[in-house]
Amino acid sequence: MLTELSPALICKEAAMAAPARAGKSATDPGEDIWTEAELAAVRERLNKEVEELRAIISRSESEIASGDITEGAGDDQADAGAKTYEREREIALTLNSRDLLAQNERAIARIDAGTYGVCESCHKPIGKERLQAFPRATLCVACKQREERR
Repeated sequence: MLTELSPALICKEAAMAAPARAGKSATDPGEDIWTEAELAAVRERLNKEVEELRAIISRSESEIASGDITEGAGDDQADAGAKTYEREREIALTLNSRDLLAQNERAIARIDAGTYGVCESCHKPIGKERLQAFPRATLCVACKQREERR
């Protein structure tokens, strides 16, 4: 299963003009800039989760693909329905894992590009506390709340 991801002052103008330079990432005013060591730790956790997700996806896809179509021959409707439900559940879980994998890879790409910690909507810094709790975040709290209201 997935491990818990735990992930320093830059002014808003600098964050908007040139988000995250030289291995550091923007933060809300009053917070410390992300240090290279902190970003490296976030990258390491994201990479570890990427590896775990790839293994989960591979295992799940193998199980889904190995499901023999004729396996349910002669089953009553309840058995067939239960097998269909389980197969659809496995497919949904695999799709969720693929989505998490894409989010992690996108966060790693943002670290590499020096834009990690900058909201993709308003281009203001994302709070460090939010990124420590959810390192794949691409939106600040205000923009995420606006998005969820729609």
